[in-house]
Amino acid sequence: MDISAKKIFFFDLDGTLLTTGKQVLPKTMEALKKFTDAGNHFCINTGRAIDSAKAVAADLGLDFKGSFLCGSDGTEIYDVDRDEFIYKVGVPLKYVSLIFDLAKEYDVHVHAYTQTHIISKQDGECMNYYRRVIKTPLIVTDDVFKEIKEPPSKMLSVELHDHDKQERFRKALMEATKGELTTLYSNPFYLEIFPAEAGKGSVVKRLSEYLNIPIENTYAAGDEENDISMLEAAGCGIAMINAKDSVKQIADMVTTLDNDHDGLAEFILGAI
Repeated sequence: MDISAKKIFFFDLDGTLLTTGKQVLPKTMEALKKFTDAGNHFCINTGRAIDSAKAVAADLGLDFKGSFLCGSDGTEIYDVDRDEFIYKVGVPLKYVSLIFDLAKEYDVHVHAYTQTHIISKQDGECMNYYRRVIKTPLIVTDDVFKEIKEPPSKMLSVELHDHDKQERFRKALMEATKGELTTLYSNPFYLEIFPAEAGKGSVVKRLSEYLNIPIENTYAAGDEENDISMLEAAGCGIAMINAKDSVKQIADMVTTLDNDHDGLAEFILGAI
């Protein structure tokens, strides 16, 4: 295939490529196989850390040639065929303590990540809710820097009952870090915290340049606030019918079916 004709499709996982039951439906899987068999690239672009994205890809058989995994809201880009990272950035260590301290002050749950573990100062309801799907091992410790030796790919605040409290925490964090971090909600309970230079939209730009794919040959699908930059950056941004209104408003297209009814299948086939 002429490299100028190659295409790449970026997919959010939860609420987009995956059903509510965390599966890929047969019709969507068949469309993905046809898309990648044609020489195009498949990319998971998720707020989840790379280890979780790897587990999803392995468990569901998303092992297409020319695949990439982009985790933690654009802070990590992993080339599956080469088994190597091609880009990594993290939350500066100078802000890690600040984030944990502010979380304690505002009484919200926060945790960080290493390449192998979730690192938290506390367990409890919020962590249990988060780990019902995310199976990454957990370390609970008062001394987080015993485990965190390099900037974590991202940090996450989880608040299940009081969104206003979490929003107060977010505003205090943004004021304290003076634009060096981005904070976005990936669902009503999860506040993603990552370096301002990252974001899902940055992945579209970096990976299309890395692969020498024209931006007009890039496609992206998502449903939540942290997907907006990805849909805006891609040549064709597709919002799920089950997406937030703010996501649908900026999208080029909106699916007619949701993530539980092969909503993306026709768009994947249409991109071949």
